[in-house]
Amino acid sequence: VQLQASGGGLVQAGGSLRLSCAASGGIFSSYNMGWFRQVPGKEREFVGGIMWNFGGTVYADSVKGRFTISTDNAKNTVYLQMNSLKPEDTAVYYCAARYGVYRDYASGYAYWGQGTQVTVSS
Repeated sequence: VQLQASGGGLVQAGGSLRLSCAASGGIFSSYNMGWFRQVPGKEREFVGGIMWNFGGTVYADSVKGRFTISTDNAKNTVYLQMNSLKPEDTAVYYCAARYGVYRDYASGYAYWGQGTQVTVSS
């Protein structure tokens, strides 16, 4: 399984970004896809996840109502739409995949993308 994350950048507070995670090398209907973020000196933090087959989503409280995860099955791509961005959302964002139900901790995921930097200026 290979994951390729993209879409990060610099945005002002209150703005929006959409991250993409292109997946290959697996049959993803039984996979759970997660988004995590990490800032220097801190552990990787769960942002949200989606069950590819059923589309059910779960989000961390810190992003609930602002971030939305979706999939494009035809493109094997997972998206993280981030709205109303805040400076505290600044981090390197990673997509991850695991076979089976979701987990909200990084060690629960076997496959990782390379990370994409999101910087929110105040």
